[in-house]
Amino acid sequence: MVVEKTRLSKSVTIAKHRKLEAREDREGIADFVRERFSERYIVPLRGSQKHGFCIMAICCLMIEALESFWQGWPDTRNHSKEAFRSFFERCERQGSPLGIFSKVADDFYMGVRCGILHQAETTRGWRIRRDGLLYSPEEKIINATKFLNELESVLAEYCDTLRNSAWDSDIWRNLINKMKAVIENCSPPQ
Repeated sequence: MVVEKTRLSKSVTIAKHRKLEAREDREGIADFVRERFSERYIVPLRGSQKHGFCIMAICCLMIEALESFWQGWPDTRNHSKEAFRSFFERCERQGSPLGIFSKVADDFYMGVRCGILHQAETTRGWRIRRDGLLYSPEEKIINATKFLNELESVLAEYCDTLRNSAWDSDIWRNLINKMKAVIENCSPPQ
């Protein structure tokens, strides 16, 4: 079947993912998740030609995608604002520097995520730079480079949690549910 050859990441096809899942290979799947997110969201921003605005646009895509893995949502339709709120709250609980955005998650969602996605600019006074502090609340300035670095750390923490969690835990049930939707999205409509 052609769909089984579809690449989910550079080294994992749907067929390989199914084998990893059948073997309950937590290490292999955690490596796959890290590879998938890294190659789609992080590596493209590590080149010499980068702009803070582009970095934040991709970081917003990654937050929404990563949160859908955490939650087990097939997609983020009608969950986008909730995804950012829950993501930043988890960061705060886990001690990630990105937790600083938990108190302004809704404003971040509207001014950064929705501003970039719908207006091709930040709104509500938010500004993006590539220097300074991670976040300056008084000026609503985000250092996109530091934000990306912290987001990469959050991804690593998620993958470590996968490796160290039981196969029948909620985090694994949610990932398996999300992956069913990812694989289903690879198939042409019937």
